[in-house]
Amino acid sequence: MNHAHLHGALPRAIGRIEAIRAELARIRMDRAPQAAATPSACFADVLAGAVGACADAGRRGAAGPGRFDDIVRAAADRFGLSADLIHAVIRAESDYAPNCTSSAGAMGLMQLMPGTARALGVIDAYDPTQNILGGSRYLREQLDRFGDLSLALAAYNAGPGAVARYDGIPPYRETQAYVRRVLDYLAQRTEGVR
Repeated sequence: MNHAHLHGALPRAIGRIEAIRAELARIRMDRAPQAAATPSACFADVLAGAVGACADAGRRGAAGPGRFDDIVRAAADRFGLSADLIHAVIRAESDYAPNCTSSAGAMGLMQLMPGTARALGVIDAYDPTQNILGGSRYLREQLDRFGDLSLALAAYNAGPGAVARYDGIPPYRETQAYVRRVLDYLAQRTEGVR
């Protein structure tokens, strides 16, 4: 058995599976009533509304970033990430609402999709510790895979298959806005504006 061949084939297979899942999700979302109302809507555009709804919920009910500082620092140390980056992703994803669920099914602070959560070993995606550790691990994987923060963020949002398919940030409005939003939040945190 040629293990080197299998090692190279596995990432390609995973990327293809993610691309198929994203396409199926796009088709399902295109058939949804809100997508039918706007013919140009795609999965990423519908997801933008879902993320906004979670952010609104976060502003109403979350205690804010300080509540999760210890977990974020532990995840940052464990996965070699900046705590400010993890906070920026959490703010963009859920605005610190640990019980948030998007209409697409993404869960918790870092908005993990059910399949992603399972693959990361997250049993309870609404548990802040599990969610932040899982989301941080996934972000680290994307950084390792793409070697660029903007591409890693795009992969976190749209899936690594989409980034690989477009060989860059996918042309999805939501994903492009998401990358800018996280980078803006990161800049605010690193400049001391919180």
